[in-house]
Amino acid sequence: MLLIRCPYCEAERQELEFTYAGEAHIARPADPSGLTDEEWKTHLFIRSNPRGLHYERWRHQHGCGRFFNAARDTVSDKFVTTYKAGLPRPGQAKLEEARA
Repeated sequence: MLLIRCPYCEAERQELEFTYAGEAHIARPADPSGLTDEEWKTHLFIRSNPRGLHYERWRHQHGCGRFFNAARDTVSDKFVTTYKAGLPRPGQAKLEEARA
């Protein structure tokens, strides 16, 4: 069982309380109506699937109900860090500190 830290509740909880909400930090198009069908399809459905560090959105479904971001290692399935929605990606120094 994975433990995930909610940055709003500031507590580690079992993964069953959380819901995965997709890749984090997706740039939304300024003018969606100006996109071609192919560009719109790419924006909606094509996501990166890296081996290693991946930035994701999660929701504390059975807790505070808020969305937050997480940096997770897809190889080990370990959450490196979690941070509040709307904040930029943590810098490399912070990630290295969190991994230690």
